[in-house]
Amino acid sequence: MSETGLQGAIVVLNLYDVADEINLGEVRQMIGGTTVAPAFKHPAPEYVRFERPPVIEPLPPVSLPTGERLDAALQYYDYGVVSVLLHFNFAGDWPTLQQLAARWISSKVFDELSRQIMRQKLEQLKASLVKPYETWLAEDYFVFHLHTIAECASGAALLQQRGNEISQIVRGESVQLADLERTEVLQGAMSYYPNDLTVVGWNAAFVFDTEAGAETTIRLLEYANSQLLQFRHYDEILTNELADVYDFLDEHRSGLLSGWRMRPAATRLRTMLLDVTELTERTHNALKFVGDMFSARLYKLSATKIGVPNYQTLVQEKLHAADELYDFVIEQFHQARAFALEFIVVLILMIELFFLFTGKRT
Repeated sequence: MSETGLQGAIVVLNLYDVADEINLGEVRQMIGGTTVAPAFKHPAPEYVRFERPPVIEPLPPVSLPTGERLDAALQYYDYGVVSVLLHFNFAGDWPTLQQLAARWISSKVFDELSRQIMRQKLEQLKASLVKPYETWLAEDYFVFHLHTIAECASGAALLQQRGNEISQIVRGESVQLADLERTEVLQGAMSYYPNDLTVVGWNAAFVFDTEAGAETTIRLLEYANSQLLQFRHYDEILTNELADVYDFLDEHRSGLLSGWRMRPAATRLRTMLLDVTELTERTHNALKFVGDMFSARLYKLSATKIGVPNYQTLVQEKLHAADELYDFVIEQFHQARAFALEFIVVLILMIELFFLFTGKRT
């Protein structure tokens, strides 16, 4: 069996959560109205529709220290995420692709390069950022796309004949995996036509498809990673806010005026709950699948593999905990107010009785 004849591309996705929101209208104006990079023909396939289509900005090609030259583009999402897309045309054999996957997946060079690009661009576009963050949460993902494999044209045959190589590429390993691990990786496989195959892992995916077909898959993988990034951000917000409220309650749980001090904490907690709920709904509803159940299933597989449902569950649990905590804080405040009102009534009654009895004596 021939070891040559692989042609395709490696797409490196580096995503950053940079702000609460990005004004896409302002971004379009600032970058001169260019919204689609030459390497990526459309912002989204026709049957995968964004509520607010992300803006794509082409950039000059970049080079790695090792000499590889990559096409570059930025993609701006309205919910505050920016994606750096690096596109490397690949031609070679399976060992070369495996070695490249192992080296690149474990490397920090793409994050360093992407952050350098981001700092320069966001300084120019800072007017379009709503509540920008000082530190950025980040996610990276690799897509190994082959559109030509000389030895095989069937997805099923490719999975059977090259399952070892594919599993190593998806895991970023240079040595053969154990049978159980290889089986686990290949369980993330999906095909629509006989001559395509997608294998999704938590930090990389292998795609055998045409360029047009792979574009859809890459968009879905990028969107799933942007969702993961957002839910990680919400989880961090809720974790910090709940810790602050618990500390506040520990400090003010005793004393006659402790209940009165609960109102500011309750107000801050309710504001945070509303903000996070609005942001999660906007993120969750950003992408719609119109009459394409395969894309919907592929997105569900991708989201599951990279951990979106896990973080979404964490966020929902912490939102529920925050809601219950808000009810408790409000109840404490109402009890303190009721006690204060009762105290005032008793005090007024005592004053009236005092004047009543002193009046009788005179």
